[in-house]
Amino acid sequence: MDSLGVGELPDAAKYGDEGSNTLGSIARALGGLSLPNFERLGLGNIIPVPGIPAVPECQAAWGRMAEVSEGKDTTTGHWELMGLITRRPFPVYPQGFPTDLIARYEQAIGRRVLGNKVASGTEIIAELGEEHVRTGYPIVYTSADSVFQIAAHEEVIPLTELYRICQVARDMLKGEHGVARVIARPFLGETGSFVRTENRHDYSLEPPGITVLDVLVKHGYETTGIGKIRDIFAGRGIIHHIPSRNNTEGIRKIIAAIDSDCRGLVLANLVDFDMKYGHRNDPEGYGRALEEVDRAIPEMTGRLRDSDILIFTADHGCDPTTPSTDHSREYVPLLVIGKKVRAGANLGVRASFADLGKSVTELLGAPGDELPGQSFARELMDR
Repeated sequence: MDSLGVGELPDAAKYGDEGSNTLGSIARALGGLSLPNFERLGLGNIIPVPGIPAVPECQAAWGRMAEVSEGKDTTTGHWELMGLITRRPFPVYPQGFPTDLIARYEQAIGRRVLGNKVASGTEIIAELGEEHVRTGYPIVYTSADSVFQIAAHEEVIPLTELYRICQVARDMLKGEHGVARVIARPFLGETGSFVRTENRHDYSLEPPGITVLDVLVKHGYETTGIGKIRDIFAGRGIIHHIPSRNNTEGIRKIIAAIDSDCRGLVLANLVDFDMKYGHRNDPEGYGRALEEVDRAIPEMTGRLRDSDILIFTADHGCDPTTPSTDHSREYVPLLVIGKKVRAGANLGVRASFADLGKSVTELLGAPGDELPGQSFARELMDR
């Protein structure tokens, strides 16, 4: 659940995120949340959440996890979940990208660019969309995260060309300027009513070390990425890629994966929480997105076979009630359910997201000695 943080980490002040609590803040802003299925799983056991009481006899094992990697980016969070800890933060550009870098990029793509500053995605297309349509120059912008984002109207720069110039940027942005992600941000519409489309595409750096996905593929397990997972890992360690444009589609594809015969790991990203609601400071929309997942939980859990395990977690926070529109440095939730899982087991506060990846390898019987983290598999299982 992309960006569903559950409270500030001890080092949140270092990132300007004191007081951030994505889940708790949404619940307070809305006067309480009604998520009966998450409540039964034990979501209210993790932290106090208005409207979601703690349930002593909950159905899932529960806890929360701290991030030890430097940063609060999507890439950093996902990599750590899969056992790769980032010790050096990705570069960020609060004043925009260096002029010489932009000049080299313009020369490489044969076009000038607009923008080159920190901005939110909706604001930048409102500000520069008309000029972009008139000139054909793509809009380059960044945020507090390590991203090089390129926005273009789909009828001015077709998707194939937008994706090409994003790949050019990805090939350039390495070493000193090795941003975590280059992101294609296509949009449509007319002046005054531009809207981003669901044809976003992320171009991440290749993981610099081994991940759980690499280990599983090496030892003959299937790995499936739903949504932007393949992009986040630059395709490495992903055997099956299942695209998903939004939460509704992602939920359907998660359920289809549960019904499939694959043996291994299915890793899914529900992107709307972050992209549509966290970054746009929209707690109401975020709450509705949580309700949509909550409604799907009975179908997900009802389809689990005896050996299946379903885990709900996140990769960072993005508190929609703070002045910032960027990610926040937070703990993430951990809810684990399955027919062999000890219902109500308190998994505590895990020292690293990597504990999840380490647990996955142990549960699947794959070797994980070279991976960081402490497995909670034995705390989890009844048998």
